[in-house]
Amino acid sequence: MDKFIGKRLDGRYEIREIIGVGGMAYVYKAYDNIDDRIVAVKILKEEYLANEEFTRRFKNESKAIAILSHPNIVKVYDVSFGERLQYIVMECIDGITLKEYIDQQKEFKWKEAVHFTVQILRALQHAHDKGIVHRDIKPQNIMLLPDGTIKVTDFGIARFSRQDIRATRSTDKAIGSVHYISPEQARGEITDEKADIYSVGVMLYEMLTGQLPFEAESAVSVAIMQLQSEAKPPRQIDPAIPEGLEDITVKAMQKDPSKRYQSAAEMLNDIDEFKKNPSIHFEYKYFVDESPTRYMETISKVKGDTKGGVTSQGNDEEEKEEKKGFPIIPVLCAVAAAFLVVALVFVGIVLSDHLGGNNTAQVAVPNFVGKTLDEVSANPEWTEWFQFAQPLEEWNEKPAGTILAQDLRDGMLVKKGTKTITLTVSRGPNMIRVPDVVGQHRDQAEAALSNAGFDVKYTLESSDEVQENFVISLSPAQYPDELVYGASITMVVSTGQKPVEPVEVPEVLNISKEQAVALLTQAGFVVKETDITYVNNSSAPKNTVVAQSITGGLTAVPGTTITLEVSTGYQDVKVQIPLPDSSLTVDLQVYVNGELRDTFKGILPNVLKVKTITLTEAADTYTVTVKIAKTGTGSGEFLNYAEYYVDGVAGKATENYRHDDVLDVYGSTTTTTAAQSSTE
Repeated sequence: MDKFIGKRLDGRYEIREIIGVGGMAYVYKAYDNIDDRIVAVKILKEEYLANEEFTRRFKNESKAIAILSHPNIVKVYDVSFGERLQYIVMECIDGITLKEYIDQQKEFKWKEAVHFTVQILRALQHAHDKGIVHRDIKPQNIMLLPDGTIKVTDFGIARFSRQDIRATRSTDKAIGSVHYISPEQARGEITDEKADIYSVGVMLYEMLTGQLPFEAESAVSVAIMQLQSEAKPPRQIDPAIPEGLEDITVKAMQKDPSKRYQSAAEMLNDIDEFKKNPSIHFEYKYFVDESPTRYMETISKVKGDTKGGVTSQGNDEEEKEEKKGFPIIPVLCAVAAAFLVVALVFVGIVLSDHLGGNNTAQVAVPNFVGKTLDEVSANPEWTEWFQFAQPLEEWNEKPAGTILAQDLRDGMLVKKGTKTITLTVSRGPNMIRVPDVVGQHRDQAEAALSNAGFDVKYTLESSDEVQENFVISLSPAQYPDELVYGASITMVVSTGQKPVEPVEVPEVLNISKEQAVALLTQAGFVVKETDITYVNNSSAPKNTVVAQSITGGLTAVPGTTITLEVSTGYQDVKVQIPLPDSSLTVDLQVYVNGELRDTFKGILPNVLKVKTITLTEAADTYTVTVKIAKTGTGSGEFLNYAEYYVDGVAGKATENYRHDDVLDVYGSTTTTTAAQSSTE
């Protein structure tokens, strides 16, 4: 059992249950007995208490949320940073992550995607206005409440005021979740609010298309794609996506921060315009030619200085000349002359290189990606044309020595022998030992696998042996002991015992008890002898089922107990025995088949003329004997008063004989009536 559950922190927060496990902290549901409310308590893991980086991030998160107050940002109520325990008390969110919702829905209606995006942008605009950049915007850090409200969480790696940027530049690292990280974050550069805009664009892309813009086998490969690849336009995946919404998504995901939305407010403005007119089309144009381009600007207000330079200042006379008209013919002549000079120079260079050779020859940079270092070093042309810096190395699924990237774009023309190329080379797969998580709670297992560097997925499966939310196995069942860092691992998580589907209950009326029990047992139901009641019913044959507790044709879960009523083939019989018409004190006993069934002691009331007994025994015949004695005679002798023969099947009783001495015992001259029988 978790050591915190059942404990009270600082005499105030009663820890009730664990509700989440993250990379550096556990999250518990707790009761605040001072403010009388349920809260979430995030406790830093013990192993990180001595780690300055983790404690800094933990304090960073509380500090960030504490200065924010917005309906779309989780609230923080209290913090505690002791030497042995550090925790943050936050608003307890009754909901699921946006990631869980995306996985459930697979695809969104665009209106729903816009609804969520607007709330996220409003939260970010509030944070950005306070000088806070989140830097880890992803669906896992967005909580979704049942009413559709969004709450942004986890400001653990947020950057504070812009004044800190210069001071931290040299130590900045690529940080954030690789599928949602901005290109500048992937390069480890300084990030501002436009990095959050990029992440929002990726989430909007995922909600609209049902897939991430970049997927690969490893986190490193995804990061490289964030830097170098263009995502497929959303409408190529789903043509039903409105053009205007595609425009907004593509602009938010521009790799150049200057071409993105410059603020959350700016993106919100375009979304508002789109909501007013869903058929709108934003004609954003992005220049994609990677070769350098020089523009010749219109000649205006340029004045040469005495040294042949130019200034940007004009004078009144020049402005007057400009108003008179622009001398187009001289300018065209000048342009033509310039082109002629450039052409002659180019021809001269080519001829010079061809005839005599020199260091001004230009060569195209080859594409080294995919080749090996050995191939490059074995090619004398490449080693002659280019200088190679010490290669950079990184873990990758490619074999060791494979070139993954180059800093000079292939096809670029450079002067022969003048450029140094830096290659990025694979160190080979980074093999990580797979933690043994079978039998652990899914949250603990996911945390262990994530902390080891794996991309964790899960599937659900019922199990009679493994309790709900615990890991049954890893899929496929035979995982190697080691996998590549960043590889996907699928946990098979138990949903508990599989619900039993109800089945139809057989109709067993009017058949024998043995047949009924066999049919019900075969259908999966339980019938015990103690669940069978025998009833007198002469209208149904003996041993025939006359009632069942669940009507045939209805459904019930297998294993349900069903009770039966079985006929004895007999009827209940009421026997009415006439009594002396006298107020005597008597001792009366009634026997059925020799067994005492009823007694009466006392004065016979004048109104009591008969004694009635009901016979329920399942028997063909009964013998009913009535004995009566007068109390106080001294002898205490019982005399047979009457005896009856009872037919159980017919339900009738007939008098067998009567002892006449009874009249003498009672000293009465009243004549007794004949015995009566009834089947009431």
